[in-house]
Amino acid sequence: MDTLEKTITRNILKYLNSLPGCRALKRPSGLFQGGEPDITACRYGRRIEIEVKRPGGKATPRQAATLEKWERAGAVVGVVHSVVETRTLIELNFP
Repeated sequence: MDTLEKTITRNILKYLNSLPGCRALKRPSGLFQGGEPDITACRYGRRIEIEVKRPGGKATPRQAATLEKWERAGAVVGVVHSVVETRTLIELNFP
C-alpha cells in the first residue's frame, strides 16, 4: 500500500473509531491475506468491510469477489477513496 493510500486508510480509521458503537482496524496485509478488504469494522453489531483505494483506483477482481461474499453474508461493504465516501457509506447503512 503506497503512502497516499496509507494516509487515506489512517484517516478513515480515525473517523470510524470516533463513531459511537464502532470499532475499526486495519487488516494486516501479507501473503495469505490477498484479496481481503483493508479495513474491518463493526458498528452496533453489524460487520463492515472496506477496501481503500487512491482516487480513481478500483478493486481488483479478487477484492471485488471477496467484498461480494461479505455482502452476501450481511456485511456492509464498499470501495472508498476518502473519508467523505466512507461517511456516505456509513450514513446510508446506519441511518
